[in-house]
Amino acid sequence: MRNSIAALSTIYVKNFSIIIFIVIFCFSITTQAQGDGARFYWKGLMGTNAVPLIGSSMGGNANPFDPSYKVVPGANFEATMTMAGYAKMLPLFKRSAMVSVLMPMGRISSTTSINGFSTNTTARGYGDPLLQLGVNIIGPKAIMNIPQVIRYQPGFSVDIIGSLAVPMGEYDSSSPVNIGQNRWYGRVGAPVVWQIGAWVPGKRTTFEFLPAIWFFSDNNNFMGQKMETKPMYQLEAHLTHDFMENFWGSLDAISYSGGQATVDGVEGNELNNVGVGGSLGYHINDNIQMNISYSSSVNDSQPKDLKMDGFRVTLICGWHPLVEGMKRLKESH
Repeated sequence: MRNSIAALSTIYVKNFSIIIFIVIFCFSITTQAQGDGARFYWKGLMGTNAVPLIGSSMGGNANPFDPSYKVVPGANFEATMTMAGYAKMLPLFKRSAMVSVLMPMGRISSTTSINGFSTNTTARGYGDPLLQLGVNIIGPKAIMNIPQVIRYQPGFSVDIIGSLAVPMGEYDSSSPVNIGQNRWYGRVGAPVVWQIGAWVPGKRTTFEFLPAIWFFSDNNNFMGQKMETKPMYQLEAHLTHDFMENFWGSLDAISYSGGQATVDGVEGNELNNVGVGGSLGYHINDNIQMNISYSSSVNDSQPKDLKMDGFRVTLICGWHPLVEGMKRLKESH
């Protein structure tokens, strides 16, 4: 009996011990120009825990900490961000669900022209924590045990997600550049994972896309003025493939439209932008995965177009009490 359990644990640890949370997740609302990321909505054994640590460097003509990406023509923003969070997979009405929280922090500097004056501004500290709940509605039911993990194939899966940022970040109403946004914001979306071909480690291929709508409450003290923002529409897509059993890559694309900002009755421009990039992921060991990604806007030739590029490195530590127990049992033999 113990030998059978040990054998099952070996199979599980080899192929599935770290659930593929590319946690930029919802949660990297602060690096949303790069999107949630490839393979973020893959499923794992219920009860799995994950802690992401994310480092990101981004620049462009909009504040990377502001998910509405209000373009400031002629401005140059440079941001260094670190994010830490926690995510857990749980069953909900026999469907896979994931709850998560992410706390952004970092530093941003800008050279911005406002009313004909050029200003240099720096902000640092903590941003707005982001909460997210995602529930699968189409696809395999929640994975409750090891045999189900081994048999799992995503096929065609659809989730429903809801995100909410709490305005607790550091904010200076006299500054045009902040890490906190002084308003509630969030989104609803429907991420899709479409399996292409056989589901064999080292050969897995998926096409993934995420349509979502962002909503923003008013900022009633944006440099003494009221800022309103219309809903913004996000469409993200990834084509992912295993190069090796522990090494994979993806081609990434993301677009934003809408999100028109109005400051004290003066209307800004709507977004209509596309970004492209790539990602690589590598399983360092049974519990740690590293992902790197780069993205850049492409249709940004006009001064009022969103110009943004960024590089991101993510370390994800994942564990499950059952799997860790099996590993200890295997080591005892």
